[in-house]
Amino acid sequence: MSENKVFLEEIMTATDQPTLYDELLDILAEAADAERLLAFKLPAEKQARLEMLLRKNADGSLSADESGELEEYERLEHFGRMLKARLRQKHRQ
Repeated sequence: MSENKVFLEEIMTATDQPTLYDELLDILAEAADAERLLAFKLPAEKQARLEMLLRKNADGSLSADESGELEEYERLEHFGRMLKARLRQKHRQ
């Protein structure tokens, strides 16, 4: 498991998660290249993999490893949405 993944999981499972999560989002939103981040989409091969995992999940044929991979996509997708929302909020101010 990468250090970044462990770090994010620790932050996301902390008892004061909303506060730490918000602070991390603020830091990243302030330092981010807003246009680049807002335009970010998964590369085609990663998008295809995600779609395959979603199909397998829907039909109940996801392996344990694939389930973990799908959970990782979901966590990163959520984090990305939150970061994009924070960027939009900061640029409206």
